[in-house]
Amino acid sequence: MFGGRSRRELEHRVARLERGAGAPEGPIAQAKHLARAGGAWGDGFGLLATRSLQIIIVLLLTAGVVFGMSTLSTVVIPILLALIFASTFAPVMSWLRAHRVPSALATVLVLLTIVLMLAGVGWLIVWAVRDQWDELSAQAETGFAQVMDWVKTLPFAPDHDQLIEWQQNVTDFLTGFLTSSQFGSGALAGVGIVTNFVTGLILMVVVLFFFLKDGPQIWRFLLRPFEGEALARAERAGDKTVQTLGHYVRGTASVAAVDAIGIGIGLLILQVPLALPLSVLVFVLAFIPIVGATLAGILAALVALVANGPLSAVLVVGVVVLVNQLEGNFLQPVLMGRALKLHSLVILLALTIGTVLSGVLGAVLAVPIAAVVWGIIQVWDGPDLPAKAFRRKPGEE
Repeated sequence: MFGGRSRRELEHRVARLERGAGAPEGPIAQAKHLARAGGAWGDGFGLLATRSLQIIIVLLLTAGVVFGMSTLSTVVIPILLALIFASTFAPVMSWLRAHRVPSALATVLVLLTIVLMLAGVGWLIVWAVRDQWDELSAQAETGFAQVMDWVKTLPFAPDHDQLIEWQQNVTDFLTGFLTSSQFGSGALAGVGIVTNFVTGLILMVVVLFFFLKDGPQIWRFLLRPFEGEALARAERAGDKTVQTLGHYVRGTASVAAVDAIGIGIGLLILQVPLALPLSVLVFVLAFIPIVGATLAGILAALVALVANGPLSAVLVVGVVVLVNQLEGNFLQPVLMGRALKLHSLVILLALTIGTVLSGVLGAVLAVPIAAVVWGIIQVWDGPDLPAKAFRRKPGEE
């Protein structure tokens, strides 16, 4: 009788008759309809399996992207650094263009400024360390001798012969390592690292030049495949990326400069050697949130301990803690703003992932990348409308 009709049509008509023509389909009827139409995939276990499969596919794609970026780190990291520097100096480029400075000339001026800043920081550290290295090494020998004298006064201290034996073992180990094939392979690996660094630096400068000069044109070219709402969303994401990176780097640099000046003044007052390079190191490590300030304080305290003794080291720790508290409670909220504030747990996870993937440089890049991701989420569905899953619930603070 119904040979000309499909089974799905019959089931649909029966369902409509059961609930009444035109009446809204109830949850039970929807479940029955899905179960009949989808078979094993229409029940609860089928939905769980579908979601699990989707999660697995997303994780595989993410792992593939991360693996590809790690493999091509010599290319990916210079491009990321170029994007960060271009976003940081975007207001400068806009100001120069607004004052009718030719685009090529403005690009060269900004690029030279960035290169000179990076070279100046590196040269300042190397020069200061070399200038005070002899003094510091002599004080280190004196400090080590004082520590050994103190160890000898302990009730469980090793005797003189044991100390000599330990020193000889360390010397033999270092001598054997330096003359072994492992050291040769390590030296070759060091040459490879230097080569990759120089290659990445040159690539970053070249890419940065084009980002500064033709950044808007490159972005418009990348937006060509998008239309409608997808185009608007991509434009919002791009604007938010440049804005977030620029605010983050400029704010962090300002905070780092204040930290370096404050700690540097404290080190000079306490007459700690290498005060200038330690201040520069504080500035550099400030770009690694939480961990950087702690590491800088430890290094400064160690230098003070070796050079001037335990009291000076304690005072240095006090100076570092005081400066960090003032920066964290007063300066950082003003310069960084609430829009870029990430939870400490998110920062620690980002630092861990970045360090595992790309070492120290990954730790430096991890937090601004996390800030960009969070910023894009905040404008996903509109200029001030976050993605649906991340919107605040009614009554939530």
